[in-house]
Amino acid sequence: MSFVVTARMPDGRGRVGLLRTPHGDIATPAFIPVGTRASVKAVLPESMRELGAQALLANAYHLYLQPGADIVDAAGGLGAFMNWSGPTFTDSGGFQVLSLGVGFKKILAMDVQGRERDDVVAPGKDRLAHVDDDGVTFKSHLDGTVHRFTSEISMRVQHQLGADIIFAFDECTTLMNTYEYQVRALERTTAWARRCLVSHSELTRDSPARPPQALFAVIQGAQYEDLRRRSARELSGMSVDGRGFEGFGIGGALEKPRLGEIVGWVTDELPADRPRHLLGIGDPDDLFTGIEAGADTFDCVAPSRVARNAALHAPTGRFNITGADYRRQFVPIDDECDCYTCTHYTRAYLHHAFKSKEMIAFTLATIHNERFIVGLVDRIRAAIASGDYPDFKREFLGRYYGRVRR
Repeated sequence: MSFVVTARMPDGRGRVGLLRTPHGDIATPAFIPVGTRASVKAVLPESMRELGAQALLANAYHLYLQPGADIVDAAGGLGAFMNWSGPTFTDSGGFQVLSLGVGFKKILAMDVQGRERDDVVAPGKDRLAHVDDDGVTFKSHLDGTVHRFTSEISMRVQHQLGADIIFAFDECTTLMNTYEYQVRALERTTAWARRCLVSHSELTRDSPARPPQALFAVIQGAQYEDLRRRSARELSGMSVDGRGFEGFGIGGALEKPRLGEIVGWVTDELPADRPRHLLGIGDPDDLFTGIEAGADTFDCVAPSRVARNAALHAPTGRFNITGADYRRQFVPIDDECDCYTCTHYTRAYLHHAFKSKEMIAFTLATIHNERFIVGLVDRIRAAIASGDYPDFKREFLGRYYGRVRR
């Protein structure tokens, strides 16, 4: 893997670059759609290529449980298994420490007032994961069987999956954990990262015929500046046998009003010649914020998830197609969009498909939403390169949110 920066914002951290992988190049900034179980729900991989996706991200935890990393390996790796010829990412499974351990999804607007404690669990949820200094023991959400992830197991699973870019195993805390716990978790994440480097080096050496994989560290530290900067410094300076991390993920639960500030702390500490991936970010305003703060790539399930709930993106904002007003609107979702859905179907048809619970509704809505978000980041990249970014941002956010934003 290699990465080169080709343009920069004159008055910010944002940049344009080119990320080269064994399965193709990724022009950055780029949005990476999520195919959790080696599938973007309801959409063919061929459609993802047609709508402009440069790479796809899958979930190591889910593929480990089903069908099993050995099955994906036997198929020729993640790309071959899912019939995707482009670059691929896999996350480490560390996010399950949060989602299985405490039952909270990753939401930027998490309300933490008066709820700071280390034994917190989301209402109505059971704790399915338990962390210790060596790794995480968890129950499968599929059948309740007990499993364990360590740095070494995560690396072995991700090597079997064979993605171009893989992530070091980390502990993903919540904003509700105390500062003292965040410190302990950060120290665990740093120790696990070093073990991942060692394991990654050994696995790479033992399988010289496999395409090379780039290992990204994951920076944690929640909402604390000292911890975020410490994590970035320690991980960017870490190496084993003279080899460090090829890139960095910025992970953990984040406060939406402080997203740019927190990401900026991290990118200020990271080397400029390596890519930064902001995990789990997909709303339009957050993409602008993350790019301005210096992030290069992003992934999120949001475009496909909200699509399956009939929420569609348009230049003037997000709307729910099941509303009665759309029953007789024989126009595209977005007449400025070039996706397959908008060039072949109308709002009235999407309204009908959702109301009658036809499965095609999920497919058509997801194609459009993924194209909208992928295309938005493409346009941001072009605007940075041309020097038109401030005007583009003002116009887009002004239309989308119904007010001028700076």
